[in-house]
Amino acid sequence: MTETTHEVIAELRGQVGCITLNRPRALNALSLGMVRELMAVLLDWQKNDQVLGVAIRGSNKEGAFGAFCAGGDIRFLHQAGTVGNPQIEDFFTEEYALNHLIHNFGKPYIAFMDGIVMGGGMGISQGASLRVVTERTKMAMPETIIGLFPDVGGGYFLSRCPGRVGEWLALSGETIGAADAIAFKLADGFLPADQQAGLWDALGAQSFASGAAVQQWVESKMIASGACQVSARGQIDQYFSLPDVPTIVAALEGAGDDWARATAALLRKRSPLMLHVVLEQIRRARTMDLADDLRMERDMVRHCFYLRPGQSETLEGIRALAVDKDQSPRWNPARIEDVAPELVQQFFKSPWPAHAHPLAALR
Repeated sequence: MTETTHEVIAELRGQVGCITLNRPRALNALSLGMVRELMAVLLDWQKNDQVLGVAIRGSNKEGAFGAFCAGGDIRFLHQAGTVGNPQIEDFFTEEYALNHLIHNFGKPYIAFMDGIVMGGGMGISQGASLRVVTERTKMAMPETIIGLFPDVGGGYFLSRCPGRVGEWLALSGETIGAADAIAFKLADGFLPADQQAGLWDALGAQSFASGAAVQQWVESKMIASGACQVSARGQIDQYFSLPDVPTIVAALEGAGDDWARATAALLRKRSPLMLHVVLEQIRRARTMDLADDLRMERDMVRHCFYLRPGQSETLEGIRALAVDKDQSPRWNPARIEDVAPELVQQFFKSPWPAHAHPLAALR
């Protein structure tokens, strides 16, 4: 059985539901239609006893694998946010509900995280029961580059990385590879990229006694991933445990080594306001369960577009990166040191009473 739309291909092959994200020219960036398609097929397979597990992959211009998912469709977000299209509200509500479903799917959900895995791509893979990376994996939560924050449950899964790695990844938006992803608890195992196609085909061709057997079989094919690439773990913990963003940046700028100075320079390019918001997000999320974190992030993303009409950091960040492509966002406030604490706290006030929250049903 194959269900094909333009952007999502869902096939029941043997005892495994196989999903291919099929929007390669956009690096499989998630549209509202894709979110709805994924939700519908997963809800169907969740209650179908014939489906023992689910596997998901991306595609590139040449075929399967190569690029998992580069995030949400930021051009849509810019257009919708600029004209007040209510589908922007639907997109975030439904995307976060999809993220929650994946974390609580109840059957093996195996994510083949080959190539680019960023933003919304992390949202549909971090809840997987098995997260498989390759030598081509480029993983990041780069939202501060566009004046946003690491959403899709980013507060939840980044805050659970070792030490202060979560703060570093969330604030800097830095990209990591397979070995670091495994070391930082953002992936479970390594598979050489050229072995994915054979494994994928075999998944749908053989008989399994249970869902657990499906996952164990994939796990048996994984190999050691090599050495960690990030050699600055001690420095990450030292600087990113400091109490606030100005203190972190001042300490990095005052250090004598290249890594610290380069990291400070990177942070200076991000939205100053959103750096403050993101640090607060990650630290609040450490004590939250996933549902509460997603509700918090739903509040935050509403404020990213509507808290300051005409002054959205997110619309400005997307404009500079993807619309006008001048790479010169006009952040407001312009400096890390000029962000008022009261403005930061407004991002964490819910615009809804608890009973009317768009994600009230999440448990």
